[in-house]
Amino acid sequence: MHDLEPVPPWLSGAWKRESMQRRGAPPDGTTAVRSIQTPTLFGDVRIPDARPRFPEASALCDLSDAELATLYSQQGFAGFTSVDGQISTWHHQIDYQPPDGSTDSGRIELPGGRTMLEHALDGAYVEHWWSLSSGDQAFFGVQVTRTTNGAPRMHEILAVAGDHFAYARNRPADLPVAKSLKALIASTGAGREQILAYLDCEVSHGLVRGGRVPWQIQLSTLPFKEGKRLDFVDGIAVNPSTGVVSRRGVAPEGEVWSFPVNSLKIDDLLLLFPGAVGTTPGAVGASGT
Repeated sequence: MHDLEPVPPWLSGAWKRESMQRRGAPPDGTTAVRSIQTPTLFGDVRIPDARPRFPEASALCDLSDAELATLYSQQGFAGFTSVDGQISTWHHQIDYQPPDGSTDSGRIELPGGRTMLEHALDGAYVEHWWSLSSGDQAFFGVQVTRTTNGAPRMHEILAVAGDHFAYARNRPADLPVAKSLKALIASTGAGREQILAYLDCEVSHGLVRGGRVPWQIQLSTLPFKEGKRLDFVDGIAVNPSTGVVSRRGVAPEGEVWSFPVNSLKIDDLLLLFPGAVGTTPGAVGASGT
């Protein structure tokens, strides 16, 4: 879909946002934010601390209308990143919130150590980031597209940096332009079924091996998935002889898997993705980005 150019090494890795300070306001650290940046693909999830978890639910339809409303202000997005000097732009191919017509760009400042500052181009805010990465780290990335109305559309993205991952799954259809998800629901007078469709977008962050179970989700726009395993990785297979990564099984018509980022050693790949091997239709083998 795009020719992806690697970002500078200083941007790659796993990041935690410590605080965000808007112009004229004190720093705000009341939202849990994790951002995973590979050399090309990225994923970012932002969950307000006050949002409930709903551990008894197993699907959105298990939540009441009032409980669904607590999910409106979440943020999460994934895609690819481009960098021009100090200016980084995050291209949202999957976004929990509707598009608002703006571009997600910021001026990056590196004060030193493990700190990164992201300045809004208009000076409206500063985000203070802390690196969760340490030492050498490997990267891995997956893109899954599906053909919609004759054109490929991003369906899923997995971005892995060291022990951290971000995963995003798109809705079946794009949202119209709106100021926010809450504003879209209000302006359209959406009923319960439409609201469920609007909210049916997952953006999650988790730990590859550092949690209670492998690939454990820590934060998610689908709160009932927190603490659970990321099932998406069961669809990834590795050839033990060549290290080629592919989709497990036969992809549905119009679905294409690609692996634009992979600096994992073959033994690590086999540990992370055990099971069936071999390249199958609808898959594109790994590259060595």
